Amino acid sequence: MNLVYFAPIIGIIAMGIVAFLFWIIINEDPGTKKMIEIASFIQEGANAFLKRQFITILYFIVGLMVILLVAFWPHWQISFGFVFGALMSQLAIFIGMNATVRANLKTASAARTSPGRSLTIAFRGGAVMGLTIVAFNLLGLSSLFFIFGITESNPEPVSLMVGFGFGASLAALFAQLGGGIYTKAADISADLVGKVEIGIPEDDPRNPAVIADQVGDNVGDCAGRGADLFESGSDNLITTTIIGLAFYPVYGWAGLLFPLVTRSIGSIGTIIGTYVVRPEEKNPIRSLNMGLFSAGLFAFISFFVVGNWLLHDLNLFYCLSLGLFAALSISLIVQYYTGIDRKPVMEIAKGAKSGAAINLLSGFSYGMESVVLPIIILSAVTMASYYIAGGGLIGIFGIAAATLGITEMKGIIMASDAFGPIVDNAAGIGEMSGQKKEIRRSLDVLDAAGNITKAITKGYAMACCLMTAVVVLFAYLFEAARIQGISFVNLNDIVINLINPLNIAALMLGATIPFLFTSMAIRAVGRTAFEMIDEVRRQFKEIPGLMAGKAKPDYSKCVDISTRRALKEMILPTMVGVIAPILVGFILGIWALAAFLIAVKITSAILATFMFNAGGAWDNAKKYIEDGHYGGKGTEAHASSVIGDTFGDPLKDTAGPSLHILIKLENILSITFLPLFISFSILG
Repeated sequence: MNLVYFAPIIGIIAMGIVAFLFWIIINEDPGTKKMIEIASFIQEGANAFLKRQFITILYFIVGLMVILLVAFWPHWQISFGFVFGALMSQLAIFIGMNATVRANLKTASAARTSPGRSLTIAFRGGAVMGLTIVAFNLLGLSSLFFIFGITESNPEPVSLMVGFGFGASLAALFAQLGGGIYTKAADISADLVGKVEIGIPEDDPRNPAVIADQVGDNVGDCAGRGADLFESGSDNLITTTIIGLAFYPVYGWAGLLFPLVTRSIGSIGTIIGTYVVRPEEKNPIRSLNMGLFSAGLFAFISFFVVGNWLLHDLNLFYCLSLGLFAALSISLIVQYYTGIDRKPVMEIAKGAKSGAAINLLSGFSYGMESVVLPIIILSAVTMASYYIAGGGLIGIFGIAAATLGITEMKGIIMASDAFGPIVDNAAGIGEMSGQKKEIRRSLDVLDAAGNITKAITKGYAMACCLMTAVVVLFAYLFEAARIQGISFVNLNDIVINLINPLNIAALMLGATIPFLFTSMAIRAVGRTAFEMIDEVRRQFKEIPGLMAGKAKPDYSKCVDISTRRALKEMILPTMVGVIAPILVGFILGIWALAAFLIAVKITSAILATFMFNAGGAWDNAKKYIEDGHYGGKGTEAHASSVIGDTFGDPLKDTAGPSLHILIKLENILSITFLPLFISFSILG
């Protein structure tokens, strides 16, 4: 029973480190008056967006809270958990993003005296987000153990924790989709009008969309991705605990605490990795990789202790390690396909010499190729962990353990991801405040590294998502069997009959949902960018002296367009994600819904991996040319690469990452509403 207190204690320690890192960042030199002014615009815009987004989400949270309370009464725990999960998600990203919008200024300032120091400041700013999401996972879910009265003699209420995951998933989809629409509409508008039409540099202070672009980096890449990883961590812990309940006769109370203990290990590893990252001027990726692999090494050693001491099953150590191996391997694969000095990016940049079409075709083909190895690795880990754990039903617990192994890198990976928008903002602040060329160049080196870390996080997040969705599917099947009183002794007792026409229809429907969702997300970016492009053109045309630098653009107008349109456009795709599984569950039944979920997860995983790897490669191909290759800035090759980057932006930062959350939202929603589907389905 004492282990129940381990997770919340580690969560509190992690939040103590967060407070310390926050204090360090705040006390760094803020730089010049001009730098402080620009950073204040970014901070105000980001906080204003989060506030309006929270109010928008709140209406849905309150409405669904009432529905869940009525539908599942007297099980108030589901409704309570739903609200609690949504609020914890929003609070986590609020804390994390407030660190990133301060770290960007301090990173830019540090580059004036020590480029290596700017690396550590940026990473510690990202570590605030990484540590906060894992700490809130621990604090939130361990709190439910006490609130719901889950004990060794009363383990059954763990199934009521699904409400927490549902709330976190819904809030995350809003955050990622809304932030993604915001950031990419602003980015596209700033690039197409500023770089291509007018020919001014990126982050030029004369560009009216440039502050909106900087704000978008925070609300999209920081807040959105943080919400994504928070909810995937929540879903993973909840469903693995439910599976632990199914294997209670085998592993007992330790099986239920296993997920929280391993997540605590991940928190400690993140702290260690954060302090391993050291100043590095020439090759920042090397320093960031040191932090990543240090956290991984600590996790590997700790997994042996957990498998051998807590569960007395060394096979689970091997399964956990397989998941850890998958996380690190996929990170290296993404580095290959998106790295600025790797063959795919250089080939895509070379294609830009022949025009935008060849640039797009090259990026498209490498993006499709990049899907193969990660999916092969995840498939191999799934099969290997199943057989290592012993096969049969017990093999499912091995798959759950491998998934925990993947997700234990969540904190350090999120720190690396938030590092990306921090250094991107820092480079923008350096450009807009007129810093010396060598200072801007050192910040550009960090920015290029940040593009790689952001791409790594997207690949990692999809690995977490796909494996978590597999675990959720098994939890769904076990819960369905338990609720209906079906006793099973092997997997064949709960197998889905794919010959059934209802299940075939569900597979077809599930495969189409990711494409419908993606089309809506991309069009939302296009509509928002269209309105902002018109506004940017208007200001250059109507504000006297703007082009000459004698007048100040109206940044607030572009910020308002992105905020207003993003919050409006995120609602319809979200509703599609929520309504589709509910309709399938009530009309076709629970087994058809399981088939539907399989199709959604596989199609989404492949589609999203293609989109964010291709988008990341197009982005770095543009930067490769801007570094002086193939003629550098101002050439036809550069203009073509900007078009490729613009095309890839909504793929890698809006639609692709949002598909992560779509998979998990539909899975956790289905397991939440499972009792209703069993009672009221029409055909199933």
